[in-house]
Order: sequence, then C-alpha cells, then structure tokens
Amino acid sequence: MEDQILDLETKYWHGMANHDYETVKSLTYFPCTTVSKQGVKSIDEPTFKQMFEQGEGMKMSIKGITEAVIEMFSKSFATIGYIVEIETDNNGEKTSSKCACSSAWIQENGVWKCQLHSESDLK
Repeated sequence: MEDQILDLETKYWHGMANHDYETVKSLTYFPCTTVSKQGVKSIDEPTFKQMFEQGEGMKMSIKGITEAVIEMFSKSFATIGYIVEIETDNNGEKTSSKCACSSAWIQENGVWKCQLHSESDLK
C-alpha cells in the first residue's frame, strides 16, 4: 500500500506539471487544505480550479521525489513526507528548487484522494 501512496503523489505532481486539471481534480479531496509560505488555506473546488488555471503559462518539470516517508494509519488514511526537486520556466525565467512536502491521503469509496498538502522551500 505504501508504494500506492507514493505512486499517487507522483501522479499528482505529474498532473500539475502537465497542467492536467482532470487528473489533479480526481486526486483531490474537496475542500482541501494547503499549507505554504502563503499561509494556511481551505480551498473549495471552484477556487482550486481558478488557482490551477493561473499557472497555465508556467512550465514545470519534476526532477525527482526522494526521501519518502509513508505511514499507513488505517486502510483508508495515509501520510507521506518527501523531498521534491522541481524545475520551472515562467516566460523564459528558469528556476530550480527543492521543497520538503507532506500530504494526507484519504480513501473514500475505494478511491484515494489528497486532502492536505504542505510545502516548505529548502535552501
């Protein structure tokens, strides 16, 4: 089951990188909670879609997910923490970054969805 959680997290990131809203939406439990340098937010689906669409011009590439720590608390609740390396191209401005991330996954009606995600930039 732990491999499944890592696969879901990877699929989520690739959905973001490929700007594939349907994939990302199908993996998100709404309302979802995000924690980042912008603060803590509870986000409903219409707001999530609006935020997602704002990144349309940015190109992102996931270079790797490492150091994954996965905990299965039950058959329907899991957490994952890891390091992700990302390269972005925002209108010709290229950056590379690493983030420490965590997510909480809930299985409902046989489908896993992410309800909580946090990111912290690493130096």
